[in-house]
Amino acid sequence: MSTSETTEMALRNTVFIGRQKPVMNYVLAALTVLNNSPNVILKARGAAISLAVDVAEVTMKRFNSGVKVSNIKLDTEQMPAQDGSSRNVSTIEIELLTEKN
Repeated sequence: MSTSETTEMALRNTVFIGRQKPVMNYVLAALTVLNNSPNVILKARGAAISLAVDVAEVTMKRFNSGVKVSNIKLDTEQMPAQDGSSRNVSTIEIELLTEKN
């Protein structure tokens, strides 16, 4: 498998969490990915981090008991600020894994 195929496959399994939509929209997106793949990665940054945690919890506890957290990655990105300087923004990646029987 080439690097571009691996990257494309990872993007298909990724749900980017923002602040515009309700939690249930992101939960539905995560469940849709889990129907076609054994894992999903929830990515968020800044204020959306708490929403990503909510999405992971609702997905695991309310809808699919076979889903568990397999990995959490925390990071900081430097983003350009409006005044031209740079600022640090926290990021999170939560990987959910399903055990299909």
